[in-house]
Amino acid sequence: MKKNKIQVLCEQEAGQAEVLQGNIAFAVGCVRAGIHSADGYPGTPSTEVIDRGLSQVQDKITVGWSLNEAVATSVAFGHTLAGRDSIVTMKIPGLFQAGDIFTSSSFFTEERGALIYFIASDFAPSSTQHLVDPHYLFKTCFLPVFEPRNHQEMLEAAGIAADIGRRYKTPVVVLASGGLCHSEGLVKLNPIQSREPLAMDKNLRAFNLLPGMARNNYDTVLTERMPALMKMVEESPYNEWIKGSGKIGIITTGINTAFALEVKEAFGEDIDILSLGFTNPLPKKLIQEFHAAISGKVYVIDDGYKYLQEELTLMGLQVYGKEELAPRTEYTPAAIAEVLGREITTKGASLAPVKRPPMICPGCPYGLFAQTVSTMKRRGKLEAIFGDIGCNALLYFMNSLDTGLAMGASEAKRMGFVLSRPEMADKCISVLGDGTECHSGMDATRNTVFRNVPGVKVVLDNYWTAMTGGQPSPSSPVNLAGDPCRFDLLKALEGTGTKTVAVNAYDRKELQTGLRHALKDAAEGQFTTLVVRGCCLKKLPAAQKGIRLKINEEKCEQCDSCLICSGIEKGPNGFPQFNNLCSGCGEQGNACMQMCPHKAMEPLTEADKVKTSAARFDEPPALTDVRLDRNSLPARLSLAIRGVGGQGNLFFGKVLTQVAFLSGYGEENIVKGETHGMAQMGGPVISTFACGKVHSPVLLPGEADCLIAMEMSEILRPGFLELLRPNGTILAAKTVLVPQGMDKKDYPELDAIRKATEGFKLIEIDVLEAALGLGDTTGRIANVVMMGALSMMAPFNQIPDQVWLRALKQVTPAPAWGGNYQAFLAGRKLL
Repeated sequence: MKKNKIQVLCEQEAGQAEVLQGNIAFAVGCVRAGIHSADGYPGTPSTEVIDRGLSQVQDKITVGWSLNEAVATSVAFGHTLAGRDSIVTMKIPGLFQAGDIFTSSSFFTEERGALIYFIASDFAPSSTQHLVDPHYLFKTCFLPVFEPRNHQEMLEAAGIAADIGRRYKTPVVVLASGGLCHSEGLVKLNPIQSREPLAMDKNLRAFNLLPGMARNNYDTVLTERMPALMKMVEESPYNEWIKGSGKIGIITTGINTAFALEVKEAFGEDIDILSLGFTNPLPKKLIQEFHAAISGKVYVIDDGYKYLQEELTLMGLQVYGKEELAPRTEYTPAAIAEVLGREITTKGASLAPVKRPPMICPGCPYGLFAQTVSTMKRRGKLEAIFGDIGCNALLYFMNSLDTGLAMGASEAKRMGFVLSRPEMADKCISVLGDGTECHSGMDATRNTVFRNVPGVKVVLDNYWTAMTGGQPSPSSPVNLAGDPCRFDLLKALEGTGTKTVAVNAYDRKELQTGLRHALKDAAEGQFTTLVVRGCCLKKLPAAQKGIRLKINEEKCEQCDSCLICSGIEKGPNGFPQFNNLCSGCGEQGNACMQMCPHKAMEPLTEADKVKTSAARFDEPPALTDVRLDRNSLPARLSLAIRGVGGQGNLFFGKVLTQVAFLSGYGEENIVKGETHGMAQMGGPVISTFACGKVHSPVLLPGEADCLIAMEMSEILRPGFLELLRPNGTILAAKTVLVPQGMDKKDYPELDAIRKATEGFKLIEIDVLEAALGLGDTTGRIANVVMMGALSMMAPFNQIPDQVWLRALKQVTPAPAWGGNYQAFLAGRKLL
């Protein structure tokens, strides 16, 4: 059987150069370091460690998803009591969900397997509900905290943490910046290790936390663990002093090291940088030595709140960081340059960008529910909708959800509201997803039954943990190992004592009837859980996706009732039309068809289906080898791509990475940054790429050789045009994507967009039309058309077309190679 990419990475010889996403680097590093097990709960930006990484090598590591972070942490702790080294993955909100387990397990002082917390931060935030800085919790738990500073250290982090955990008999935190987790960078594979499980005493009675035992453990941590850790960090090579002349100093951690180096090189700054790999305990002697060696100001570049800055101030050091109550939680290269007094003068767009909130996917099983609830709100049948975390949070933008707080909180919020206002029991509902119900929501279901509070709870059951990419949960058909799930969500809900009613997410009448009856029962004192069931489209077979309807214009009254998702839009003649985003609702039942009061939507005939079927492409000719002289290419190449979630930015970046490798830039550095999280669901997305003399996946203003806009109005996003270097070029797709709910007349005039880019070189090409012209009815290969066009533009045209094609082939699934080959050539013809 052919090995997958992760298997290959886990087995390749040490020293092999690769460009890896930070999360994948960590996953590969877990296996290469000999870690025995991993557990977790999906949470962007940590999800890919298990989802795309360790799940692919289940023959090498025991791995699985648990139903929440507290359970996952306990599972990992159980592995350590068997003498195995274990990883548990989460993002910062998940840390606090697991807080009791995390804090309690921090103080055991006996030998056991290493317990390693991989915690991904998101201080922007891009996909997180709060900006709480966990450093303070780590400090009071007396845990060593390692913060990787680059992708190489992401690869090595698991081994570093496991060694510390065993040696000092302590759990270890790997706090990884979301910017590292989701960007890609050059690494050299580390040596493969094998770790023997620790031989544990059969008597585990020491692993208990009766009050007296907890007191003794605490004392031991303070008198033995911490002094040893303090000595360790002072001697660690992962705290690095990057020397300058001693005039100005920066003390920083994590990805900010790369940002500071980018600024140092771009501006020729004469600065000393103290880059800390460990933030608890701090290497205080090294910090004091650094501070004493700097004649001028010492700046602290610190993500989160002000943990590092406050710690240095407590040491009696004068440092310059954030002002009192400053709102900054995350730095960029530009922000660091500003701190150092560098004025960055750039010109941006003079026109406001299109508001583009993330939306549910076209044909999502939540669509009809959202329409039904929104209508009920307008008519006064519903007054409040208590929401949760997950894809259902996107219903906020469809006026079918009001509040959001934390995973599993929606029903408890509703219950408290109704306890205070009993007359509202039939005027409000709670909403959450099936994965969240299994995560922590069922606690609130039991609580409502226990407290005998009437009302309606809605579980939107799409069978998967959809928001983070479709991971399995107890309500899924299978678990991560592929074993059938025996958990029955409906029976579990019935077992709590709630009246449970299941309805089809794609049956509008059934939805309306179910909600109406449940609210009527609520008025009479009944609590009902309504389970709305329909599979997430991302988990359906490809054969079940595609346009399945047409518009009968003789029947259509142009009432716009069918315009309920981004897969259907108002055409130039006023009639609705299906666009390339239409999923056909995965053939589960066409939602828009049910909205039409005139029966103007009709199924495609067999002849229609033939016309709209996917194109078939001939096998491309063999590619020729090309030898490049790296010295003949630019010292550095960089670009930024803006688009709308779903336009293929991530694939574009994969190809650029391979182009850079084939062109010899792998001997220096290759980095790529990407937007993840809710932006993928139709919101604005930016990707960056750079190779050669580069440190940071985030570009400084004025560094990009080229800007690419996959949608016209995305040119206007703040900070985008500012990235372009003087004499650079904007390559823009003529594609116009009007956000769902926006009137077309409110979309900026194309001439106004062009005027807003005056002073920049703008080239417009219709990549979507080219893709459709090749027979791709989905338009998905438009991004490859754009690649072809890019390959014709300076300075990227210095790389031969055969190198581009070879790179494209390396990352293209075999069945799609013919289409991508033709799309690339079509793009080259557009310039």
